[in-house]
Parts: sequence; C-alpha cells; structure tokens
Amino acid sequence: MMPDHRVQNTSSKQALTTAAVLARFGIIGAVLLGVAGAFAYTGGLLSPNRLTQTRAMAVFEQAGGRHPGFRRNHAKGVCVAGWFESNGQAVALSNAAVFKPGRIPIVGRFAISGDMAFQADKPATVRSMALRFMLPGAEEWRTGMNNVPVFVANSAQGFLDEVLASVPDPITGKPDPAKMKLFLADHPESVRAIAVIMKTPLSSGFADATYHSLNAFRMINAAGKTIPVRWATVPVQPFKSEEAGQTADQNYLFDDLTAQLGQHPLLWRLVITIGQPGDPTNDATLPWPADRVHVDAGTVTLDEVSSEETGRCTDVNYDPLVLPSGIEPSDDPLLSARSAAYSRSFTLRAAEKNEKSPSAITPADIKPRGKS
Repeated sequence: MMPDHRVQNTSSKQALTTAAVLARFGIIGAVLLGVAGAFAYTGGLLSPNRLTQTRAMAVFEQAGGRHPGFRRNHAKGVCVAGWFESNGQAVALSNAAVFKPGRIPIVGRFAISGDMAFQADKPATVRSMALRFMLPGAEEWRTGMNNVPVFVANSAQGFLDEVLASVPDPITGKPDPAKMKLFLADHPESVRAIAVIMKTPLSSGFADATYHSLNAFRMINAAGKTIPVRWATVPVQPFKSEEAGQTADQNYLFDDLTAQLGQHPLLWRLVITIGQPGDPTNDATLPWPADRVHVDAGTVTLDEVSSEETGRCTDVNYDPLVLPSGIEPSDDPLLSARSAAYSRSFTLRAAEKNEKSPSAITPADIKPRGKS
C-alpha cells in the first residue's frame, strides 16, 4: 500500500538527498518525457485547461529539441535480429504459441532514452531492448523493456508533474532543483522507485544488461487459469560494471554492441516472474518480492545488427499491447498510455519522413561479421 502522507525532507527513511536524486533523476526522467504525452491522447485523463495536446508536445520539444522523423523517446538506436528458442517450460503458464518448444524469429531494437537523436552515450542513461516475436499464423508479441527494475511514475498526474518538473532550465541546462523538490514531496511513490533504481548496479553496456518489462501482464494457460506475471531478459554474457565500459566516445555503448555482434551472437534468458496474491499489478513503481517463482522460458539470441537507415526495426511500433493469444494486459493504466504514446510517435515521425536526417549510427558504423 502507498502511504498517503507527503514526503518530508528530513525523513531518514527516504535517505535520498536532493543532489543524489537530481543526478540520476534527470536521466530517468527522459523515459517519462517520451511517453507522458500519451495522456494527452487517451481521452478523459486530462483537462484541456491544465495541459492540451499542443502544450504537451511543446513541453517535450522544449526538453530535448525537435528531431523530425525520429521516435519521440529512445530516439537513438540500432536494429537487431535473431530468434527465440523456447524450452517449453512456460507452456504451463500460457497457451501462447511463442512458448511451445521451437524457434521464433525476432526483430528488435536497442536504444537509449530521450528524444535527443544524437545525444552522447552515458553510463546511467536508461537503455532499452525492444523485441518483436513473429509467431506462426501472423500473430505477434511486441515488448519494450528497460534496464531499470521499476518505473518512476504510476499515474497520469505523476507523469505530467515529472515532465514539467524536469524540463531543463535554459541557463543551467538542468532541472530546476526547487521544482524537482516539490515534485518529490508530492510523489512519495516516485521517491521509493528512485531509491530502488539507484541501488541497481549499472552494467558496462547493452550486452550485459538485464531488461525488465516494468508493467505486469496476465498469462492464460490451456486450462483457462489467469496468472499475473512480469518478465525480464537476463544476459548470458557475464556482467561487468559500468566503469568497464565507459569511454569518452560519443557512441561508445553502440560501438561496443555492434563490435560484439560483429564477432558472435549475444544471448539472454527470457525469465518470467509469477506474481502472488497481493502483488501489485497496477503500479509499475513497486517491485515484487525477490522470492517469487521465476520460470526460464528459453533463450533470446541476437546475431544481426544494422543501422536504422537499412534495418527492419525502423518502422516497427513496439506497442506493449500487441500481444498474442495467451498473454493479456494487466490493470496497469500505464500500458494504455504507452500504447497511445507509441502510436502518436509513429504517426508524427511518418509525417516527417522527408525531414529526417541520417541516424546517429549509420551503415558505415556497423562492422560486418568477423571484422574488428
């Protein structure tokens, strides 16, 4: 249960100084900036007197500038491809075809958060893995995951408050500490989520990071039983700390990823976590207890990488509500918001196609397999 009292700056339980929060929160906030606009399109959640669609888009462009033709969030990215090899162990959880033993092709995308299509790679910037499982019979499963274990907001109002609080000051280029302090005081759920995120070790790059679904879903098995779940892709590659990967290079995260995929495939285990009665399914800021049952459903293998100039992920909308039979949404309100945001982003960038400049990672940056 979330407490209904306001966060007090002197509370020892919150153990987060304003400086510490701002250091990481400005980065995490980039995730929200790209999706909060969804609430302007999902009818009834906003009053036009408080935040119109036009004003919402203006806020996002103010935060990161205008980058026509690019995604409104996670704008800097590359396409990947490979397959999912199911081991059959998740069949008891869901009757989705993806979990039957066998191989399913995948088209995916790695990216970093924010709408700044040419930003420099930084260790603490939120990274994402998006996957499109292409099932038999024209069914699909699309999932967008981040390398943080929880999200930093759980409501429309929380999204909007954070977006407005984290818009950089034109002089300092950073969020106004006073506005951020007010936001944190009004949103104890976000303070708790940030504390969880800040305790999570950062990996050196894309390949050794774990990616989380953040939202809960429901799986339906052959007997009709509904099972609350979250999932994550857990790397087979050994974990290295962020210090092992960080360099001054503008694209070091992507250079490292493309170099590795140029040498050998990269693998992740698809791990499904089973929720128990009382585990929150409508609040992405709250983690589930660590002792929950985890089911290893199989292996995601990626063996191709390409620039978005030529890749198969470029026009894919990784809508989290594109689900196969056997997987359904939970009662988390952020799922419909994400879906609406991705749809709006797709529409905008499609209309701006003739204005789009080359992506930050070009075909010339992708090394052929076996080349170093």
